Amino acid sequence: MLIELTKELSTEQLNKVPTGFNNNIIWNMGHLISAQEGVCYKRSGLELKTNEIFFQSYRPGTKPEGFVDSDEVERIKTLLLSTLDELEADYDAGIFKNYTSVITRYSIELNNIEDAINFLPFHEGLHMGCIVALKKLVS
Repeated sequence: MLIELTKELSTEQLNKVPTGFNNNIIWNMGHLISAQEGVCYKRSGLELKTNEIFFQSYRPGTKPEGFVDSDEVERIKTLLLSTLDELEADYDAGIFKNYTSVITRYSIELNNIEDAINFLPFHEGLHMGCIVALKKLVS
């Protein structure tokens, strides 16, 4: 849905930070990947599916630090789908054996991988709302 929602936007529109905002559409898209990696893989002590540089660029508490070119935009769009497929396969394979509990900034306690996976749609919904608002301002 997110890829469909943003498909007609230019790279410049995806990068635009409107007045009153501290991020942009492409940062939100990258953040969804990074957040999934953090709550599922990092908290389980596993290697990231992306890499540490990507994770650090989009993790919670960050903001856009530069222009994301069209190649990176396409990579992020690809990762939005491929990382979900990998998460499903890894879950089915039972690799999430250990999990370090956390209370999210939304006061939601995550005690295991199932909690983390159940948290993802809530978190994505929050950022989808941001993306819809941003889209109206950059279109």
